[in-house]
Amino acid sequence: MSKTRNVSLSVIKRMPRYYRFLGDLKAQGINRISSKELSNRMGLTASQIRQDFSCFGGFGQQGYGYNVTQLQQEIGSIIGLDNKQRTIIIGAGNLGKTIATHVKRELSTFEIVGIFDRKESTIGQMISGIPVRNSDTLEEFCKEVFPTVAVLCVPFDAAREICEKLSVLGIKAVLNFTHFDVALNFPEMKVENIHINDSFMTLCYKINSDGDE
Repeated sequence: MSKTRNVSLSVIKRMPRYYRFLGDLKAQGINRISSKELSNRMGLTASQIRQDFSCFGGFGQQGYGYNVTQLQQEIGSIIGLDNKQRTIIIGAGNLGKTIATHVKRELSTFEIVGIFDRKESTIGQMISGIPVRNSDTLEEFCKEVFPTVAVLCVPFDAAREICEKLSVLGIKAVLNFTHFDVALNFPEMKVENIHINDSFMTLCYKINSDGDE
């Protein structure tokens, strides 16, 4: 499967979901699946699935469908899961601890190489086998280890200062759990925003609008 530039963001955002569903199929011992069967499981149309996959080249066989293992591998390659990313977590509170544990267990592509915090009682603690370092050592650490991804789990009022440091320390991408607009203020970095409050408010709308449409 060949990679194609200028693929829409909506298609890209569906790739991890395909990857996850195909992993579930593998776990169930399913070796091949048609676009129609996959569409029924995912709540998409078969046409949508074929269009999404066509963005990256032709694969699958007429009358046979898709080889589940091969297709998952191809999608993993598209996403870039073959390329290890040295990752640091800024903020070792409950959220930072949860993310560190999850990433180490579920996302081997992202190698957690450092965890940082300013709270003295937290510094020195071990999280998933990684010691929490003083945030003051961030610059020195990055110059030695060269991480490329940062997970931001700090209060809003600390986010700008941290991002100013990260932007000159070789960090290429940020997973942002704060309300600070990293992409607007630091356009040179790739950003994925995770706004939990937004999700809760969206859910609130869905609950309160039930039956209105």
